[in-house]
Amino acid sequence: MEFIIITCILLAIVLLYLYLIMPRITDRPDRTGFDGWLYAHRGFHDNEGDAPENSLQAFSNAIDYGYGIELDIQLSKDGVPVVFHDYTLNRVTGVDRKVSDLTLSELKQLRLCKSDQQIPTLEEVLQLVEGMVPLIIEFKVERLDLALCDKAIPLLDQYNGIYCMESFNPLVVRWFKKNRTAIMRGQLSDQFIKEKEKGNKIVLYGLAKLLFNFLGRPDFIAYNHKYASTFSLRVIKHLFKLPIAAWTVKNQYDHDNNRHHFDYIIFDSFTPFRRER
Repeated sequence: MEFIIITCILLAIVLLYLYLIMPRITDRPDRTGFDGWLYAHRGFHDNEGDAPENSLQAFSNAIDYGYGIELDIQLSKDGVPVVFHDYTLNRVTGVDRKVSDLTLSELKQLRLCKSDQQIPTLEEVLQLVEGMVPLIIEFKVERLDLALCDKAIPLLDQYNGIYCMESFNPLVVRWFKKNRTAIMRGQLSDQFIKEKEKGNKIVLYGLAKLLFNFLGRPDFIAYNHKYASTFSLRVIKHLFKLPIAAWTVKNQYDHDNNRHHFDYIIFDSFTPFRRER
């Protein structure tokens, strides 16, 4: 009897685990438009030159080279979706403020890195790309305020090109699950504790193990390429047949080592020898 009880408990734990990490199972969106591309992280950029990260020039370069584009969006103070990675402006503009502290007009006064490039809006980027390459759009949402989704989706609904969304915040993925089921949605993750990320350790552990997938039931996982052997990642890939994206590959050696473990490669800091389309 004791053996049966222990077996039932272990089986329940396994089933609960699989329920938590399970992605979308049925009616997955068609992903063929994303296959065969390499994705330029924040555009095909050079922060020392005239095409810094998340700039219109970096996106134009990616299009010219035939790369898909990964980019980041968040809200300005006056609620405009702008394309910028960090929540703070320091690293890229030298201004000690948060993006959300400044209006679009104020943000447009700043310049990116050592260039004359401005912080673009999502609308400007969509007008530039015009469906020429697929987009991976990361929604930057720190906590519970999902206003970015409501502000960005009218622009994306009018966009005729191919795009998918991803976010570290499972609540954003859940928003798309509830409101735009046809859009391919991705859960971003990492080994946060190993990478010394700040935050609640229990939450960070759960995010790293993809235990919050039950909220958004993602269509793909984007994971730090250094941790390709993460158990939950392997289960999702092999048991649930879910595509996995690697971020962010920064040299040819890592590109070659990861191309067989991941379905999509997001890269920066080098020009890959192998371009797929």
